[in-house]
Amino acid sequence: MSMFSTGILVLTSPLHTLPLRIAPVLSSAAQLVERTLYVHLHPGLNLGSGSQPRPVFLPPAVDLSTLISRLYSNAADVCGHLDVRVLLTNVRTQSAACSGTAIPSCPFPTPQSLSHSPEVVLTDFPLQDPGQSHQVTQCLQRYTGHCYVCSPSLPAVLLHPQLVRLQENEEGLKEPGEEAEPMQTYSDVVVGGTFDRLHGAHRTLLNISCLLANRRLIICVCDHAMLKKKVLKELVEPYSLRAQRLQEFLQDIKPSLQVEIMPLEDPYGVSVVDPLLQCIVVSEETRRGGEAVNKKRIENGLPPLILHEIQLLKDAHHTETEEEKISSSSLRSRLLGTLLTPPKDTSHLAALPYVIGLTGGSGSGKSSVARQLEALGAVRIDCDKLGHEVYQPGTAACRRVLEEFGSDLLNEDNTINRRALGRKVFGNQERLKALTDIVWPEIALLVENRISQAREEGKQVCVLDAAVLQEAGWTDMVHEVWVTVIPEEEEVV
Repeated sequence: MSMFSTGILVLTSPLHTLPLRIAPVLSSAAQLVERTLYVHLHPGLNLGSGSQPRPVFLPPAVDLSTLISRLYSNAADVCGHLDVRVLLTNVRTQSAACSGTAIPSCPFPTPQSLSHSPEVVLTDFPLQDPGQSHQVTQCLQRYTGHCYVCSPSLPAVLLHPQLVRLQENEEGLKEPGEEAEPMQTYSDVVVGGTFDRLHGAHRTLLNISCLLANRRLIICVCDHAMLKKKVLKELVEPYSLRAQRLQEFLQDIKPSLQVEIMPLEDPYGVSVVDPLLQCIVVSEETRRGGEAVNKKRIENGLPPLILHEIQLLKDAHHTETEEEKISSSSLRSRLLGTLLTPPKDTSHLAALPYVIGLTGGSGSGKSSVARQLEALGAVRIDCDKLGHEVYQPGTAACRRVLEEFGSDLLNEDNTINRRALGRKVFGNQERLKALTDIVWPEIALLVENRISQAREEGKQVCVLDAAVLQEAGWTDMVHEVWVTVIPEEEEVV
């Protein structure tokens, strides 16, 4: 069967059997879905009775919270390329009526729209008789269409053949008749984090926060000062993008929830001033932050928040230099040496030599990288050296600089006193721009000459070593841009 971009997985197995089933079910689903996999939990759903089943509300329970963590952990292990989202529309406590609105008898009065329309529906429902297959798939299609807005002619796939071998391993699990431990829920819940490149640990945190919240969920997203100590902070996605992805994810998993996303500029944010908040969700490593929040709330005359702690998810694929937990820091480190965005259209450039624009801050190792590329055969074009050339006596740039900034800049040997020139433009953006408008185009001409020379010599690659590559607008001369970064404490100036 061909691959589908987006699918929805309806899990019908009782909760007590799912811990062993999740990994093989996800692995089977990943053979059919390549981008987004929604997971709909309906334990005990009977698709083979002949009558059309209706979705029902599930009460939030401790087992459900544990299962969600297990699901995201397994997803990270066996299908890390998939955007997995556990849907909670049909999970609600009866006490949710605290909002003052009537609770509908069905969680789906109308089909719910999802950010990505499902193109296939999958299920773990086991057939009692192979002859049931057509009846079950039709029932599954109607059930899913009743719950969600799906693509027309939604195909259905039964994953049960891959699960037969699990039956003998399910002995010793929790008995199905044992009563589930209810989960304490709250009207208003707050959670904080960076939420850079949403991964399994983020999704677990957000899903459990949504389980806990009956009315409102506040998400405080680290920004500006709160990003200074983050590993590879230069690669953290912009706040607007992180907030947009959070909004989309939460709208999918629990659309009934009132969600408020706001930037976090200090360690506390709104959590220490909002009197309606009842619970803060923390992890093992952020518990102290939650305790600090409560200390501030007491100082502000507010009651402390309930601290609901979730466990960190282990990263089965981490290297020796990465954290053992699933973390955004590890994901950012894996981006090093990769293209963050596809190269823009460079059809106006000759195919050879292929020009790499190399830039980065002072002391970031940019020149060291350029020398390594040079050792591998690339032609290195050092823009600092070219900058010195354009100031040489008799050049067009030298004449224009003297006309603009005065002949008093001349040394006895008719060269420009660069230090005196620097004093004239330092702190004056207008004068600095006047200088760069003269010098940068002249350097660009020299760069083009060097590239043409390399082409005539049959060279395959040039590396343009330029600290001001983007500011000067020289990216139009290169096929792709490389950036060197280094932690500030390691920077050599």
